[in-house]
Amino acid sequence: MQKYELTLVLDGKASAAKKKAVTESIEKIVALGKGKINKANEWGVRDLAYKIGKSTSGVYLHFPLELETEVAQNLLAKIRANEDIIRHLLVKQGR
Repeated sequence: MQKYELTLVLDGKASAAKKKAVTESIEKIVALGKGKINKANEWGVRDLAYKIGKSTSGVYLHFPLELETEVAQNLLAKIRANEDIIRHLLVKQGR
């Protein structure tokens, strides 16, 4: 298992239900791949440096993960398909 950090940005006007739905979908994908999420963190709403689509602010969600490489690739494909996520970053931690 590899350690990763996943950071997602949702539209700043995202409802609590939308944040919960995105978090649950990430948790489901990780659980199906036999990975684990250490502790999901919500970093709150922040102004964006530049406009993304019609969004001027974003809700940041952070997930420290432990996954297999194939599951991480599948996770990225699902994130790209999700229209609620305006930006994402998946970083593999050190060796």
